[in-house]
Amino acid sequence: MMRILLAFVIALLPMPAVAAEPVQPKAAKPILLRAVPIRHITPGIEVLLSDRLELLAGKRVALLTNQTGVDRKGVRNIDLLRAHPAINLVALFSPEHGVRGVAQAGEKVASGLDSKSGLPVHSLYGETKMPTAKMMQGIDIVLVDLQDIGTRFYTYSSTLLYMLRAAETSGAEVIVLDRPNPLGGMMIEGPVLEPAFASFVGSFAMPVRHGMTFGELAQMFVGENKLRTRLHIIPMRGWYRNLTPYAGWDLPWVPPSPNMRSPKTAAVYPGTALFEGTNISEGRGSEKPFEYIGAPFIDGRALAERLNTMGLPGVAFEPVSFKPDFSKYAGQDCHGVWVIPSNSKTFQPFRTGIALVKTVHDMYPDKFEFHRGVPAFFDQLAGTDSVRKGILEGKSVSDIERQWQSELDAFMSLRARYLIYS
Repeated sequence: MMRILLAFVIALLPMPAVAAEPVQPKAAKPILLRAVPIRHITPGIEVLLSDRLELLAGKRVALLTNQTGVDRKGVRNIDLLRAHPAINLVALFSPEHGVRGVAQAGEKVASGLDSKSGLPVHSLYGETKMPTAKMMQGIDIVLVDLQDIGTRFYTYSSTLLYMLRAAETSGAEVIVLDRPNPLGGMMIEGPVLEPAFASFVGSFAMPVRHGMTFGELAQMFVGENKLRTRLHIIPMRGWYRNLTPYAGWDLPWVPPSPNMRSPKTAAVYPGTALFEGTNISEGRGSEKPFEYIGAPFIDGRALAERLNTMGLPGVAFEPVSFKPDFSKYAGQDCHGVWVIPSNSKTFQPFRTGIALVKTVHDMYPDKFEFHRGVPAFFDQLAGTDSVRKGILEGKSVSDIERQWQSELDAFMSLRARYLIYS
């Protein structure tokens, strides 16, 4: 009885203050991840070789391509075509970056012989961007097999348009071997190119993000320019407009250019590439080109905090420091943000790009600069001067975007005539 009473009294006494022990989290139950089902995307090159060889019978064939022209096993289209006894491949055409994709942006590439195949290579990013009559001489068919990035100012679409124009003159048939748009086929963004800002980074009146494949673009270029070019599209199989880019696909990603290293790079490119028209590094020469943006004078943490409070859909920003090996600020410590898409269905890269440029401009008005020129390169990328002027005038991102909404709606109606995939 005494023991029970003593225990009761002790329980009533105040307990001495002690440091609280940290609460250890319970062991988490293992999460069973569902395997992503394999999505079979059959590119146009495979469809051609399996089903449509009759198109090439008895023809002298040229191929406009680069390192991205591979089948699902990663075998180069050049090797596939040369190995086929029924195909007479006589020449290659190469876009910016060359047939092997090693030249940096803007670097001229000379014509010559392909070291691996021995075929003549006609560069369309050297002395000329338009195929000449001499280049097209003796060619019956031009196969086009390039991985595009779904962005107007990525120059491969201009190369396609120029080839279609040259083929109209020479009489050659153009056959596009289609590949996916890595940005998807649903969302479009940005101003429609205005004629005053046309250049090789914008040669057709379409928005920055057009949501079309190369085959669809080719049909639109021929139809809207009223070209008499004989055009044939070999559609791919298994690709739909709303597919999440490269999620479980069996089609390998091959970088279309030295700085387009992954689908994530392609995802941010329509917005962050705007920094090419400024004195801010777009991350060239860093570990993550176009995903990193920065400059020596930027406070990366402050910039990330401001951007993250803006509520931009499908994206987050982390402070980052990097030292570019080449390009802007080579060898200097740059500070800025890492642009991290989190939802491909809601992420708007061009809207994000405007917000980025505007925020850096507003935070550092005495140090930020748009490159000068007539027209300014920034305006050529945007396809209009309204973005740059809107930023300088202090307009909001929504007000800047609102200026081209009617043209964007009109383009949606126009492109519907040329879509191949549902």
